[in-house]
Amino acid sequence: MATILLASIPLSFLLAFSSPILVLLRQVPEISMAAQSYTRWMIPSLLPFGLLQCHFKFLQAQNIVFPILFSSGATALFHCLFCWVLVHKSGLGFRGAALSVSASSWVNLLQIVIYVNFSSSCKATWAGFSREALHGLGEFLKLAVPSTVMICLQAWQFELLMLLSGLLPNPKLQTSVMSITQNTCALVYMIPYGISAAISTRVSNELGAANPKAAKLAIFVAASTIIAEGLVTGSTLIVARNLWGHAYSSDRIIVKAVASMMPWIALSHCIDGLQCVLQGTVRGCGRQKIGACLCLGSYYVVGIPASVLLGFVFHIGRKGLWIGNICAIFVQDLMLLIITILTNWEKQVAMARERVQSSVIPSNSA
Repeated sequence: MATILLASIPLSFLLAFSSPILVLLRQVPEISMAAQSYTRWMIPSLLPFGLLQCHFKFLQAQNIVFPILFSSGATALFHCLFCWVLVHKSGLGFRGAALSVSASSWVNLLQIVIYVNFSSSCKATWAGFSREALHGLGEFLKLAVPSTVMICLQAWQFELLMLLSGLLPNPKLQTSVMSITQNTCALVYMIPYGISAAISTRVSNELGAANPKAAKLAIFVAASTIIAEGLVTGSTLIVARNLWGHAYSSDRIIVKAVASMMPWIALSHCIDGLQCVLQGTVRGCGRQKIGACLCLGSYYVVGIPASVLLGFVFHIGRKGLWIGNICAIFVQDLMLLIITILTNWEKQVAMARERVQSSVIPSNSA
């Protein structure tokens, strides 16, 4: 939580003055100013979102998941109402949408904080704030930094696709369609993302319990589940391709353009799910450095160059940009799968034991 608090400060400045950066990247000034206006209203959500992730992981590590489900569900209901009021009734427009996200993040955090502090389930694991929290900070950062880099490299690649779409002819149309495409992808991504968090926790717990067979079984179950989910969700996206765009826009051109992108979204979702499971496995093993290197190579050595080549050289446009993204996901899937198959799980158990022992607070400092 202390690390996230410090990281939120420079991130706030980046959000507050994002327009000059976007203009420098050759984006349309009008769109850049609107984006800056939106992100400034998103600044209050930075801290609660980060703290919320800390609480989520704290509870997930103990297999306490229902409080997270209930608080997230209650927050979603609150957000729907609050977003509608702020967007349509307050006159804030898209700024109201950003403000509603910030408010919802604080509401969700408040619920989880109350649960952690007053629930009997956390009495044995949460004893309040202490200087002892700084013990093992170096070991924590060794995992945290490459894990952050791994996730950021993947997320930033999507943002680069958005920036590249702004360089195509008719940038307002292209960025609108790419925005809907990415929002759709993010929406269905929450399913494999949840399974990724679960398999990460499960693998780390089983390795810590010296049970490598259970860890391998968990990976197999997660992979089988996510493949089935990908086929069902991908098929649904294709069937509903002519209707989906209406949820975002009444412009027929945009709706038609979104429909043409849906099969590619479906394909990327099918293969991205396996990537989530394998990335969760990597994190559960404490091998974040390997994951970060694979993200860097697959997205920035393969994905972005392929997107530029297909989108601008071969003039396939936004479809070319997204196909480049699919190429990156496929390469990462292949590399992560090879690493997982070749993993020595008994060795991972020994390494997990070493990490636990190194993080134990010495008795003379208690």
